[in-house]
Formats: sequence, structure tokens, C-alpha cells
Amino acid sequence: MTADPAHCPDGTLLGRAAVPGRAAPRIVTVRDGRLVDITRRGLATVRDVCELPDPAEAVRAAAGTEIGAVGDVLAASWAPAADGPKLLSPIDLQAVKASGVTFVASLLERVIEEQARGDPARSGELRRTITDLIGADLASLVPGSEAAMAVKAALIERGAWSQYLEVGIGPDAEIFTKAQPMSTVGYGADVGLHPVSTWNNPEPEIVLAVSSAGRIVGATLGNDVNLRDVEGRSALLLGKAKDNNASAALGPFIRLFDAGFSLADVKKARVSLKVEGEDGFTLEGSSSMAEISRSPEELIAAAIGPHHQYPDGIALYLGTMFVPSKDRGEKGKGFTHKIGDIVTISTDALGALVNRVRLSPDCPHWTYGASHLMRDLARAQLI
Repeated sequence: MTADPAHCPDGTLLGRAAVPGRAAPRIVTVRDGRLVDITRRGLATVRDVCELPDPAEAVRAAAGTEIGAVGDVLAASWAPAADGPKLLSPIDLQAVKASGVTFVASLLERVIEEQARGDPARSGELRRTITDLIGADLASLVPGSEAAMAVKAALIERGAWSQYLEVGIGPDAEIFTKAQPMSTVGYGADVGLHPVSTWNNPEPEIVLAVSSAGRIVGATLGNDVNLRDVEGRSALLLGKAKDNNASAALGPFIRLFDAGFSLADVKKARVSLKVEGEDGFTLEGSSSMAEISRSPEELIAAAIGPHHQYPDGIALYLGTMFVPSKDRGEKGKGFTHKIGDIVTISTDALGALVNRVRLSPDCPHWTYGASHLMRDLARAQLI
């Protein structure tokens, strides 16, 4: 895989990089095609930047030291054995949360997973049956509205109600923990599948960076790696389906909100996905944020507020409408990953996040946590 400098978006960018000779990850931005280290007291973590009154202005005004050309750093990030700086996930101490069933297309696929009990061979027939039963026109429903509750009552009467329909059109959004702080992986890293899974998929999403006060300060791209067979067996297995080594990817950078980029741009973004397999298989699709059933503000309010505080802020995956159903192999069994797949998630405003699929035990193990970061920052007199 050759890194493309176009994978780096425009705008005020914030990220993290591993730099030879530096123990702690460096806080970086991009200026004129060059990666710039802006780490100092007060800007020692991405969390610290996101807590500032105007993160974008602080990043623009910060003095820094050039690390190298962005294209070179992207290339090194894709090649673990390469020398030189490498991008890391652009978040650090934030809690990593995710929203589920926020698009009708993914809602229908979740119901199919549930009814299939984790068996991909049943997915094609169930897709046709369930679509005939509940229809595909739920997009017009406002979750929690009187109209949505009327549909719920009708579906219960017909024996078609589902826990996924509950969070898809009911009053309460699904918010779950996707990963632990410091455990996410970035551009060029391997993403991991639990070895027990034989039916799984990428989930291309926009991820919001949110301060401890609940203020949305920027956005990045994310892959919410998902095990459809595991979650389909029981929703109580959500942790096993979602939170595994290297199962949460983010990057390449957080694009901070400023005069040229805002939440309004996120709401009209189109997120593209491309999967390229070593077997020659290719899958492409896209997800329009305009079709989300709950607004980003509503999802943030469900995650953080008087009912639940996050002193280091959160990164919130917003969900996806794209659940791949294209057959890969036997007809009717749909899509699943194969080891070595290259997954590219992109938007015009946020660049591209590119990762290779491995089994979770074969991905680099997560060994650098919050305690390690604090010790390294203290030694460097950055806190």
C-alpha cells in the first residue's frame, strides 16, 4: 500500500505521532504539507487541546518544530518496520464511546443479525422476509415520536419487534463503550478481528471529539470494527463483538472546528468505504450523514451531561448506514472480512483512514496506557 498525501485533509488539524528519541507521543498539526510538533506544557495531550476555549486558534498559534513531510510520515505509518515518525490515533485520554443503530439501513441489518442468531447463511432470506414485514421506509420516522411509537405498537402486535428497533426508533439512543482510553489505533495500523468470528465487517463512521463540558470541538474518521456473528447470538455479547485488541481505528487527524469547518459540514458529509482483498475482492459503498436518524447533538447529549461526566472528554462514533451485504464467496452468505483486507474510509473534509485487517492476537498488543503516558510526560516536564 502506498500512502497518498491526499489522505491528509485541509483545515486546522490535530494529531499524535510517535517520534524517534521521544518517549511520549507528540502533539502535531500540519502546515504547508509538513507535520509540525507543537507539544509543550498546556498542549501535552490531545485532551488538553480539546479543553481549551478555542482549540483551533490555539493550534494555529502554537510554535512548533517540523518533523517531516506529511506524505513521508503517512508512508512510514503504513510500514511498521520503517524508520522515522509515525502517526498514532489522534486521541489519547478521552473515553471512546459509540452510537448504535443510528441509520435505517444499519437498523435493518441489525434486526437480520438478531434473527439469524449469528448464522450468515440465513442472512439473504431473512433480509427479504424482514424488509417485506417491516418495510424499508422507517427513515421518515423521528425516534421517540408519536408516529414512531405507533409503528412500535403495530410491530409488537405482528410479532416483529426487536431490541434493535427499540434503539433505532424508540426514545433512547444506544450509546456503548467502544474501547478504553489510549487503546485506539491510527492511520496505517492493523485493525483486529477476534479469532472466533467468521462473519464480520468494517463500520465507516465519523467520530466527534468532545470536551468534558460536552462541547464538540472537531471530527475525525473511524472504523468501528464489528463481529456480526457474535453480536447476533446475543446483544449481551456486545463487548466481545466490539471491544478487542486493535478493534477501534481513528484518524488520520482530528479536524478542529473553525471558520472553515463546522458541525454543519459533518451533517452533510458522505463517508466512503473501500475494501480491497488479497483475493481480488473489492467492495465499495458510502454513507450519507444527512440520513442519520438522530442528530449528532442528540447523541452527544445521550452520552455526556448531568447524568454522566467525562473529565477527559469523549470521542463518539456516530454510527453508519453502510453494512456490507455483497456476497463474498457462497451466494446468500453476504460479506465478511478476510485477513489482509485493506480498508479505506474517507471523506473530502476529513481525508482518509487506511488500515489492514488482521486477527486481534496478531496485531501489536496494547501496552502503552494512561499511566505510561503520565510518567513519560512528567519525565519530560510537560505536566
